[in-house]
Amino acid sequence: MAITPRGERLNICVVGKTNVGKSSIINKIIGQNVSIISEQAGTTTDAVSKRYELTPIGAVTFFDTPGYDDHTFLGEKRLAATMKVLYKADLAILVLDERGSNESDLKFIEILKEINVPFFVVQNKVDLSLQRENLLSSTHKNNDESIVLPRDIHYQELSTFIQYSDFLTFSIYTSDENVLKNKIISKLIVLKDANKTILKGLVEKKERVILVIPIDSSAPKGRIILPQVQVLREILDVGGIAICCTEKELAETLSSLKKPPKVVITDSQVLNVVHKIIPEEISLTTFSILFARYRGELETLLDGLRSLKEIKSEDYILIAEGCSHHKTCEDIGDVKIPMWLEQYLGFTPKICRASGSDFPDVLSKIKLVIHCGACMQTRAEMLHRIDTCQKQGVPITNFGMLISEMNGILDRATKLFRGE
Repeated sequence: MAITPRGERLNICVVGKTNVGKSSIINKIIGQNVSIISEQAGTTTDAVSKRYELTPIGAVTFFDTPGYDDHTFLGEKRLAATMKVLYKADLAILVLDERGSNESDLKFIEILKEINVPFFVVQNKVDLSLQRENLLSSTHKNNDESIVLPRDIHYQELSTFIQYSDFLTFSIYTSDENVLKNKIISKLIVLKDANKTILKGLVEKKERVILVIPIDSSAPKGRIILPQVQVLREILDVGGIAICCTEKELAETLSSLKKPPKVVITDSQVLNVVHKIIPEEISLTTFSILFARYRGELETLLDGLRSLKEIKSEDYILIAEGCSHHKTCEDIGDVKIPMWLEQYLGFTPKICRASGSDFPDVLSKIKLVIHCGACMQTRAEMLHRIDTCQKQGVPITNFGMLISEMNGILDRATKLFRGE
């Protein structure tokens, strides 16, 4: 069975205090005992993920997280791990128990608002709330659900939750999991634009597309990398004709065609070779630029290039990659980009690196962030990184745009998308 790429999955993060039933809720939704549950507080000590097919949304990943009310040193470490998950979340579910909310919940709501993660609130264990003496005698009606709120909740806290039409009550013993599933679907459906594709408006049925895929020591053995796979699949989906070759066979491939291709899409690292072969009348771009456009980051990352010519020898450049992989002598992030930067700038730049889920919160020493194409990251995660840079006044661009600019080909590589 084919697995949906991680960067294309929608992420749902379940958060709350310790022992409010976060793990039980995920188990109930999925119908499997994915997360360990126990009456002992703090059973979940690190984020646990579970892939799931949520009809009609498709592939999603649920993340179970530690309680955010553990104020010990270890608890702070766990909170930091939870935040890494939240930065790539498309939706959060904040879980309360029958006791209601406290200051920890309200503070976490502010965090969710600050990092712009959509969320809704679930009061869990409502079957237990009926047994408590300190419940409000009145109820609040919402979406035909009877919501029971505890007496010791302050008025400002009560209003915080009632203002959300997405405040639900739930019990893993007495409630139908479809109530929760339907709420999740209704929140995610607006995020998943069915008409948004990588090649939207670029390729139609029977049109030819040449994909230039270099094979060097950094290429994965026996396969091609994810952006190339996804673009190839989309060409086939629309009924287009995909022609794959390396840069070495490009000239022969082009001359063998009776009809010129609609567009040539190349790996950025051979762009300088490819653009000399492809006539000006044929559209040319890179996988990296294509993905920036697909994720809605094109203009922001183009703006980040403006600072490239202002980099001085004492400035630091951060090269960030969204995945961890074995480095080779031809690695683009570790070897080629630093080499090309030195040739372009005329001096050896100071470079620091980040990979995988590690991305610095503080960028005070950084003058420019150069990011990979982010094919292994969700749009939410990449947008968080862009937001982190923008809030600190640090320009950010990506590999493909940087390489295009350094080779003087940026205008040509982005001509396809002007005016969108």
